[in-house]
Amino acid sequence: MFESLSHLVLQQYWWIIVSLLGALFVFLTFVQGGQTLIYTIGKTDTERTMLINTLGRKWEFTFTTLVTFGGAFFASFPLFYSTSFGGAYWVWFAILIFFVIQAVSYEYRKKPNNFLGAKTFEWFLILNGLFGTILVGTAVGTFFNGAMFSLNEMNNVIWATPFRGLEAVLTFHNVALGLSVFFLARVLGLLYFMNSVESDEMFARSKKHLLYNTIPFLVFFLFFLIALILKEGFAYNPETGEVFMEKYKYLHNLLAMPLVAVILLVGVVGVLWGIASALLKKSTKGIWFAGAGTVFTVWMLLLLAGFNNTSFYPSIHDLQSSLTIENASSSHYTLTAMSYVSLTVPFVLGYIWYTWKSMNKTKISKEELGKEDHLY
Repeated sequence: MFESLSHLVLQQYWWIIVSLLGALFVFLTFVQGGQTLIYTIGKTDTERTMLINTLGRKWEFTFTTLVTFGGAFFASFPLFYSTSFGGAYWVWFAILIFFVIQAVSYEYRKKPNNFLGAKTFEWFLILNGLFGTILVGTAVGTFFNGAMFSLNEMNNVIWATPFRGLEAVLTFHNVALGLSVFFLARVLGLLYFMNSVESDEMFARSKKHLLYNTIPFLVFFLFFLIALILKEGFAYNPETGEVFMEKYKYLHNLLAMPLVAVILLVGVVGVLWGIASALLKKSTKGIWFAGAGTVFTVWMLLLLAGFNNTSFYPSIHDLQSSLTIENASSSHYTLTAMSYVSLTVPFVLGYIWYTWKSMNKTKISKEELGKEDHLY
């Protein structure tokens, strides 16, 4: 079946899959967003324990999706993996550290004889939620604004600055995306609290702070989206592989791919509907509309970055070193073999849905907390 497909079609297929995994990861950062709010929504130790335990039911999904995203990127587009992870290693090392302290915190916060104290691990969770989301969003911003690298004839990466990827924070468009992801994660976290925690007091606090976090999210996201549509983009000639700058490239991508534009609009409306339903109707189902909207929106943005003859990892140091889905991918044989493995993805998603439903059968409450055998 997959053997008959051309190399380009397989490259496009895998860019769709990798982009979907990235979109699912962004949705699952509601865990990180919720972690930054444990002192805002939880006013007592019991309330904070309730919040951390409802997030604790899901944190492994986020971590696993991040690892799967990285693994799929490595297998399908290894030149990106070696270029970015081998060159911009300080930013990826920082992201890794902030996700490692998350895993440690959930395991040790309630351990007996915890000499660091529960508050230490609670602050570790807050740091993961703050820097993990902003750094990931800022790093993804380089897909649209470029990075400071060059490749020699052996594809060895040379990074043009000693900051090794951290210089991305000097481009505000990157930071705007990072802050969009941060505030979106907090919005999703609040919607998740409203859906999974049985407490009128915490529901009221979550609703109040939902508005406070929606406003900056919309400001930064709209700035990022409008600037993206109006900016120059990194195009390439599919015949020669030459990379060149094209005015309004991402606007042209939207016009050339109307289905992507429509799904992007549906995604944005889904996020807004989820927020509005929680604010105006006191609905507890906002997480599902906003979550689905997040997946559609991020998925389509990543497709804009790689499709329609666009460089998905451009170099602003050496334009011709820019990476595309054609020059950065694995061989036809590797992509074909991986494509058969990808057929298991629906079963994995089904397992995640079943596990999620089983875990959230009963809302977290003070009474339910007392019945738990294991507390985070």
